[in-house]
Amino acid sequence: MSVVHEPRLGLRANLAQFSLLVVVNALVGGMVGQEQAVLPLLAKQEFHLAGYTFLLTYVLAFGITKAATNYLAGTLSDSFGRKPVLLAGWLIAIPVPLLLIWAPSWGWVIVANILLGINQGLTWSTTVVMKIDLVGSRQRGLAMGFNEAAGYGAVALTAVIAGYLAAHYGLRPAPFLLGLSYALIGLGISALFIRETRGHAHLEAENHPRAELGRQAALSNREIFTRTSFTEPALSSASQAGLVNNLNFGLSWGLFPILFASIGMPVQRIGLLIATYPAVWGAGQILTGALSDRWGRKHLITAGMLTQAVALGLIAVGATFSWWLLASALLGAGTAMVYPTLLAVIGDVAHPLWRARAVGVYRLWRDSGYAAGAIVGGAVADLWGLRAAVWAAAAITVASGIIVAARLYETHPHGQRTRV
Repeated sequence: MSVVHEPRLGLRANLAQFSLLVVVNALVGGMVGQEQAVLPLLAKQEFHLAGYTFLLTYVLAFGITKAATNYLAGTLSDSFGRKPVLLAGWLIAIPVPLLLIWAPSWGWVIVANILLGINQGLTWSTTVVMKIDLVGSRQRGLAMGFNEAAGYGAVALTAVIAGYLAAHYGLRPAPFLLGLSYALIGLGISALFIRETRGHAHLEAENHPRAELGRQAALSNREIFTRTSFTEPALSSASQAGLVNNLNFGLSWGLFPILFASIGMPVQRIGLLIATYPAVWGAGQILTGALSDRWGRKHLITAGMLTQAVALGLIAVGATFSWWLLASALLGAGTAMVYPTLLAVIGDVAHPLWRARAVGVYRLWRDSGYAAGAIVGGAVADLWGLRAAVWAAAAITVASGIIVAARLYETHPHGQRTRV
């Protein structure tokens, strides 16, 4: 006889499921980490690609598909439930490392990254929504801090391990066997132990007046998209800041390994530098997510965007391992201030009845940053060089921080406004 679990809100009440979802999202992040230090080197050494724009096609393919799938994941989660979407994402992950291992041409790598983008859009978006469902409003920042820390901590750790495996056993197949194991374990945990959380969102929605429930339930997908993208100041400010944040990450993924290798740095040291950014980003989010619950969201996001800009400037002028290590850590710290806090803003403002779709729209814009980073970074690097591409990203990040400072209002539940 099956056990019926009555939904309750709060981190403590849902600690077991929340912890399992943290583990699942770590595995999701590891799927990206297997590529970070290895694919740019694979492109140069085995496929002999010329031109930064062409090399970054895999980041572009990943970013476009992940962004689009994020939106789809939010809509499907509201329509059919969170768990089926999570399972579908893991099934799509399984072919990714196999394609990377067997790829006879760069086209196979692009196909693998299209599938990886779909996997990330379905699984990462769903774990975000499920954690927001479970914890309710009081500890939303902390929940997002744990979620993103697990994901990006795994990106960093897997990048280090993959770099070590590549240095000792070659660029293929050893690093990508990590991804295959992650996909199989993630599918197993999600199928056997993760429970549906849509009922928790409905429970939270019941605390709102009936008239408001009717009005919010009547919102169309187009209205939700327009609010989150353009018209609602907090939601749209968060969306543009998320896009710029991931523009920086996409740039780091595609061009930083080549910049570091340009001075003859060995692959293991490159792997360590590449891992430092998401490692500090990942670990720092536990602290910054909790701080946003105490201090509020706006100023943390503004300071984080400007910190990222400073770090990018330091990377652009650097030429030694120790300098780049410090700059990468600073870039991670700035990103940690921003990443969970932006998700908390979406959770603060969006109504529970359409919150999954708002998260999907936000992540559509945020992960479009991967594609923007590939296009801007690749084009500028081809025209004026690698360091000019990093300076361009720094300038864009300053502009984004100014927009947040001017337009985003405080959304924390103890602030002036929390719902639209």
